[in-house]
Amino acid sequence: MTTAYKLTGGLLNATSVAAPPLARRLAWELFRRPTRRARVHPSEQAAHAAAIREDYTVDGVRVAGYRWGDGDRPVLLLHGWASRGSRYAALATELAQRGYTAITVDAPGHGDSGGDTTTILQYARLVHAVQQRHGDFRGIVGHSFGVLTAFHALRTGVRADTIVTVSGISEFSYLIAEFARQLGLRQRLTDDLRRRMEKMLGGSDDLWTRLSSDHQPELFTQPMLILHGSDDEFVRVDQAHRLHQAYAQSQLILTEGLGHRRILGDPRIVQPAAGWISAPAAAAPPR
Repeated sequence: MTTAYKLTGGLLNATSVAAPPLARRLAWELFRRPTRRARVHPSEQAAHAAAIREDYTVDGVRVAGYRWGDGDRPVLLLHGWASRGSRYAALATELAQRGYTAITVDAPGHGDSGGDTTTILQYARLVHAVQQRHGDFRGIVGHSFGVLTAFHALRTGVRADTIVTVSGISEFSYLIAEFARQLGLRQRLTDDLRRRMEKMLGGSDDLWTRLSSDHQPELFTQPMLILHGSDDEFVRVDQAHRLHQAYAQSQLILTEGLGHRRILGDPRIVQPAAGWISAPAAAAPPR
């Protein structure tokens, strides 16, 4: 846990004693909004500049989209929380070179898109909009929060031949649990975050099950590649093991030394992911 997290959590916990309503409101706002707009990294600038730009609109919010290549089958790349589509520069370039059309977006409240936040439901509606424009996907690649979105979109009608998860979250409840753990929040603040999330996304406590990536695994027959850093500091590796356990058709590859953020651009991830999409396996090996 960083010093900034400790200080923020300590301040919220102290405020929860002196002014509970204020603390609850501050914790919720901190949780539901990206703390900053991610910028294009220098290593991504060439690919980012070469992308064909295309805009979408979801819930009245303008969304920035990016496209590389001119293949018949699109591959959708979904970024994680407080990130942006350009993090897929290396993978998008590789896919375009292999003859695919790589597509990514900046989710609402992220990158160059409008809005100040997004939800898994809104992000999934955006995925449907991309499919409506470009057709069924050869594959979907998700990173972190983007993995939760990918599975929800697929359960609600999006079609893809294969799935690749990178640093993926299996349990929807992990979002709040890890946020609270990182900040060291008191239980009363954590419980309030759960109540607010339930109210925002439909008012039912079953959302913690139905929005998880490992929900209704029987609906998924696509071959699946699970990539995860054993040293991931934000999404623990047990989330990858949960996914692998839920999906018999999956293969699991663990990395060392890449953490949560650097993993997307590393050749140790780019090549296996592109190869999986190019020639998805018929079935996972015996366990």
